Amino acid sequence: AVLVQPRGVERVAAAAVRAPILVGAVLVGPGPGQSQNAGILWRPGAGPDLEQMYTKRHPVPFAEYVPLRDVARMISKEVDRVRSDMVAGDRPGVVDAGAVTVGDVICFEVAYDGLVRDTVTGGAQVLVVQTNNATFDVAEARQQLAMVRLRAVEHGRASLMASTVGVSGFVGADGRVSDATGFNTRAVVSRQLRLGDGRTLATRVGVWPEAALVAVAVAVMAGAAVLRRRRSSAGRSRVTAG
Repeated sequence: AVLVQPRGVERVAAAAVRAPILVGAVLVGPGPGQSQNAGILWRPGAGPDLEQMYTKRHPVPFAEYVPLRDVARMISKEVDRVRSDMVAGDRPGVVDAGAVTVGDVICFEVAYDGLVRDTVTGGAQVLVVQTNNATFDVAEARQQLAMVRLRAVEHGRASLMASTVGVSGFVGADGRVSDATGFNTRAVVSRQLRLGDGRTLATRVGVWPEAALVAVAVAVMAGAAVLRRRRSSAGRSRVTAG
């Protein structure tokens, strides 16, 4: 990937606060016509820690990449408005920032159970959701913050959502939101977050309860359909016999 840093803003900011900064970036590569949506830890005096770079694992189809581009182009050439295909990462966003292990989740990845869970099981003590909701509106931004609240409670981790356009805010492990900013509103907020190391029941068991409930629901629906057909057949038999 190619890292372009024309202004040195990250370097200056990290030096000013004397702390590492988690920076969102779109990188060129690794191949022609490809890019990466990434979170990079910028260390004061050292610069980008590329060994710990997190690459978004669930890029959005037809927004961040075009699946089967040649086929999709036959339907509409508008697909080429997406000029590069974002390549998916292959590892959780567990970032060692020194005093804290950060769990990095990018944008609506927060909606996917497994992507958040393996970040926590990988050692994350706090969750950070980096996002840019400029193509959406305030309703979608608030919806995303609600998802962050769910994940905070689900895994017992204090969390924060940092958006380039808002809504941004902090969420306690109990789901309470603090210092939420407005949409399309410039703001600077800071807060101390309690680090978490334990594992909730949801973290330990993962998707299995959901899978079991879905299986039960499918079995009940199938059983009901069979019973309905049997009753219908029995009714027709009685009418014929009469």
